Amino acid sequence: MMLLALKEKPQLSLSTLLLPRHKVDPLERMAMGRGSCTIAVFLALFLILCAPFHTLAATHVVGDSQGWGFSMSYTDWANEKTFAAGDTLVFNYQAGAHNVVPVSAAGYKTCKASGSSKAATTGDDQFTLKKGANYFICSFPGHCAAGMRLQVIAD
Repeated sequence: MMLLALKEKPQLSLSTLLLPRHKVDPLERMAMGRGSCTIAVFLALFLILCAPFHTLAATHVVGDSQGWGFSMSYTDWANEKTFAAGDTLVFNYQAGAHNVVPVSAAGYKTCKASGSSKAATTGDDQFTLKKGANYFICSFPGHCAAGMRLQVIAD
């Protein structure tokens, strides 16, 4: 009898293929939809909350259109701006005429770069600000003393 049952082919019809084998309760179906909706809402909120942090970083051209040189007071320039951690400073100058060296507070005060400080020399140098005080000088002889130094406080 068991063999007989296995040899019989089940009848297939369009209705047996299209209809589910068990009925899904409408409340259960609605709950499944809510789960998907909840995930979508949380994903959307996550993207909305994270997006501003990527767009808040600003780019500041040091000295604006005058660039990095002897032409201005960088203390006055910095005092007119608001800086945040993650912002980028761009130093534009004629390559070979100046450089930019990130230094410590002591290096800023004494106009001396430490031996481990690496000078940027491209004429289009970019630095990302860290939270707190950020210091930069031109290490060419006499340039820092003549005003080519910048202190930026990033919030």
